Amino acid sequence: MSTTHPLLRVRGRSVAWLPPLVLLAAIPALDWSTSGDFRTISWVVLVPGIAAALCGLRTTVGIAVLAVLTYELEDRAWPHQYQSGLPDFILVVAGSVLAVLACAVRLRGERRMLHMQDVVDTTRRTVLRPLPAGWGGLDHAAVYLPADSVARVGGDFYDIQPGPQGTRVLLGDVQGKGLGAVAAAAGLLGTFREAGYHDPGLPTVAAKLEARMRRHVFYCAAIGRDDDERFATAVLVGFPQDGSQGASQGAPQDASQEPHGVPPYVEVVNFGHEPPLVVGADGVRALPLGEGLPLGLAALGKGLPPPMRLPLAEGETLLLFTDGVSEARDAAGEFFPLRDLVARALAEDPCVAEPGNLVRLVRDGTLQHSGGHLEDDTTIFAVRRRPARPR
Repeated sequence: MSTTHPLLRVRGRSVAWLPPLVLLAAIPALDWSTSGDFRTISWVVLVPGIAAALCGLRTTVGIAVLAVLTYELEDRAWPHQYQSGLPDFILVVAGSVLAVLACAVRLRGERRMLHMQDVVDTTRRTVLRPLPAGWGGLDHAAVYLPADSVARVGGDFYDIQPGPQGTRVLLGDVQGKGLGAVAAAAGLLGTFREAGYHDPGLPTVAAKLEARMRRHVFYCAAIGRDDDERFATAVLVGFPQDGSQGASQGAPQDASQEPHGVPPYVEVVNFGHEPPLVVGADGVRALPLGEGLPLGLAALGKGLPPPMRLPLAEGETLLLFTDGVSEARDAAGEFFPLRDLVARALAEDPCVAEPGNLVRLVRDGTLQHSGGHLEDDTTIFAVRRRPARPR
């Protein structure tokens, strides 16, 4: 992996050597055009330093040698009374040696940074695993924008888990930042992937997520971590497989539903999260907020929130997002008008409802509204049922 700045690459090749060489040619030319009372040849000491900041070790060594030779040849070309002499020669040699050492230190630091980025990328791919196209019978698209561009990982999480009872979708945001938030997100995703596959009812999945969050907080407290107030907002969505499966425990069946048709509804459990938007041919609408508290805080309220059965017609896309979108502000402090943006774009182009187009629209709108400065991790996740195939 190259760390060369994109501006110093032409057609994929590095031209980082060009600025120091241009300066190395310009300094003797300037020195030759001046009078003997004002010599500039000793300025070549700057050239190895610039090379050390831009180039590799071999290139820096070569430019440092050229700088010393250029100084010696240029200085000797002047009459003796105008020569800079030994003091400036020592300065150029010492500057060149220090530049080479500085380049070696920089490259070692860059290699360490690249290694850490590889570790972070591996961690992110483990927590937010890649989702195959059409996974669980859903068209989907997602983008994750970390607020910390260096760490590139945070407490946002999402996943799709198909199973015998249908497909379950989870999106959430762990309170706080850092490795503690990542560990909590990884624990919740692990529980969701098992419970989302095996458990028949969405309330059971929700109960296991709540228990997992409380167990995580208890464990962190036991080992002395300051995670006593850790919680997570989340939205759990169930896409029933057909009319005979996927109904929540205690939820009434729709008598008009065909036994083997894809139900035109989803089941949603909202743990204190921003309600998702439904985007389709009829416009944009927000799902109900619900009465649930964040994961880990159910004991402070009336217990776990019940699942809500909500209509979702074929062709409608469910847009889920974290507070990096809803709380994005511009320079004047105004919140990002997500629903208005999507509604305007949908009126101009109905294809905006496709998950990939929708995610790109919201991502670009969020970054433009916030001026590219995100206060919190931002996840945008869009899912839609694939068209039903006749049996």
